[in-house]
Amino acid sequence: MLDQTDLSILALLRKNSRLQWKDIGEQVHLSGQAVGNRIRRMEEQGIIQGYTTLIDEAKIAPVLTALVTMFMTTTDHSLFTRFIKSRSEIVEAHRISGEGCYTMMVHVPDQEALNHFLDALLPFGNYRVNLSINKLK
Repeated sequence: MLDQTDLSILALLRKNSRLQWKDIGEQVHLSGQAVGNRIRRMEEQGIIQGYTTLIDEAKIAPVLTALVTMFMTTTDHSLFTRFIKSRSEIVEAHRISGEGCYTMMVHVPDQEALNHFLDALLPFGNYRVNLSINKLK
């Protein structure tokens, strides 16, 4: 069970997972060691599953971001799930309710790569593509 202090620690880690335990402790009124114990407990309970680095891919190489909604024409969703997991262009994927069956965020270097990716989707069904103009958040 999480208390308000645990939730405050998680909120700080969401903003910056590189914060030192001592710095977190100053904000939640605990020692650095007490914060470390709480963080380890949340890791052991699977609440904290890992830490990540957010990279601005556009500063490394130009990236085209496509939001693809998939409309399945096959009932073999397990094959499509394996396809999703095997494709490095897919940076995020969700099974959805409402219009469509899946939505995917896809990063490709250019239009040609996007066309190749979309061609690979055709055996599974139809798709709708929206291109990102600007990431807001």
